[in-house]
Amino acid sequence: MTQRDKVLVYADKTYGTKPEYLWARFPGYAVLRHTVGTKWYGIIMDIPAEKLNLKSRERIDILEIKCDPVIEGMLRQRKGVLPAYHMKKGSWLTVLLDGTLTDEEVFELLDLSFDCTSGKSGKGRRITEWIVPANTKYFDIDAEIAGSPDGVILWKQSSNIQVGDTVYMYLSAPVSAIRYKCTAVEVNIPYEYHDEFMSMTKAMRLKVIKKYDGEPIGIEKLRQHGVNAVRGPRSIPRSLVEEIELIYDA
Repeated sequence: MTQRDKVLVYADKTYGTKPEYLWARFPGYAVLRHTVGTKWYGIIMDIPAEKLNLKSRERIDILEIKCDPVIEGMLRQRKGVLPAYHMKKGSWLTVLLDGTLTDEEVFELLDLSFDCTSGKSGKGRRITEWIVPANTKYFDIDAEIAGSPDGVILWKQSSNIQVGDTVYMYLSAPVSAIRYKCTAVEVNIPYEYHDEFMSMTKAMRLKVIKKYDGEPIGIEKLRQHGVNAVRGPRSIPRSLVEEIELIYDA
């Protein structure tokens, strides 16, 4: 089975999405659309490799996905992720379906696009529970929270997070685990910040309501619930929330 076929199977199994072939001229172009609403969250295309400035005359399969512009630059650093071929650059990206990325990595990017384009789950419910990554290499979130007298921190805004939503903060390696449960108390705050790692024009305030400093909620546990990586804000599976609550609230 090709990686293209695996993506279509994953979209059907996870989101109940059937591919739409909209153009007779381009029979290999498959649109992935939300079942609630009409927005696209992915497009699979077969195009000449040279259109992407690749040194090949063969046709290759690609997947166009949408992401938060805040993390577009970070994702672009990964081999196999390129500027958008067909959609708007800056918020859409091209993902090579040639094995450069593992199947799990491609599925994770598709999940990211699904969340970014909808704000609703596959059952039509707006997402209210999120996983948000914190890169420990560039930011000491533990120190930031410890230094806040009311447990409120300023964080870069994710376009779909609203006041009252729950945010689980996932700390990158060497922690590689969910460390904090927060609630969004203020969103869409104008805030200009730019450095070599991040660009931010809006922020949100998160209030810490629980710290998971006992049994780690690590990446292996996340993978058991279908979360293979956390590279940007995304929905958290309800089954994972229930396990966390079972561990810490029982």
